[in-house]
Amino acid sequence: MSTTDVRTHRAGTTLLITIDRPQARNSVNAEVATLLAKALDELETDPGLRAGVLTGAGGTFSAGMDLKAALRGESPNIPGRGFGGVTEAERTKPLIAAVEGWAMGGGFELALACDLIVAAEDAHFGLPEVKRGLIAAGGGVIRLPRRIPYHLAMEFLLTGEPVSGRRAGELGLANRVVPAGDAVNKSLLLADQLAANAPLALAAVKTVVRAADGAPEADAFAAQRAVMGELMASADVREGMTAFTERRTPQWTGR
Repeated sequence: MSTTDVRTHRAGTTLLITIDRPQARNSVNAEVATLLAKALDELETDPGLRAGVLTGAGGTFSAGMDLKAALRGESPNIPGRGFGGVTEAERTKPLIAAVEGWAMGGGFELALACDLIVAAEDAHFGLPEVKRGLIAAGGGVIRLPRRIPYHLAMEFLLTGEPVSGRRAGELGLANRVVPAGDAVNKSLLLADQLAANAPLALAAVKTVVRAADGAPEADAFAAQRAVMGELMASADVREGMTAFTERRTPQWTGR
């Protein structure tokens, strides 16, 4: 898929999704949200794709909500999928944020909605909504205090001041901190590493993590048992065990 505002490119088993509005700092309007949702649908439904990488063109990840479009009455939210068609979407396949430049407001929330984050050293992450009379309602207020210590999250949310990619790595927000310009390449390598693992197992990890979030321990284990029951009956589990005993690389079928 290739359009003016969102481009997708297949890199082996990875779908590279690029927000391409550098003239608007890759801010998200209604069209971008719709196209991002379609890109995620492509990732989910294509059995040849194992992971996705989300990034922005022109050295910027995303400045978040397109305020000019919002003033015209456009919504950057997709019902059931949240901001940009990403922040509330349920996905079974891993999604990596490759962050160069600014990830501000909703842009930071897009990154928080991903499973992994690769950040350039000179990237900037921030939630400046309070400076505009808003709150980070695309997941920032909810997710950030779950990812980093409370007082550090509240500094983001109450001051609206950004931090560098290097600082994001120190806080545990980024899985990898890389030289400027290298975030996409490192993200694609990380996606290849994920793709070597069983797709059903990757999906199961995501399902259990979601089910366990905020749940009592007994409920979390109950949800995990249900997922494990399905997983143990899969052909991929048998293939993984067989490949191990035969000392060969598994051939996953996703069944």
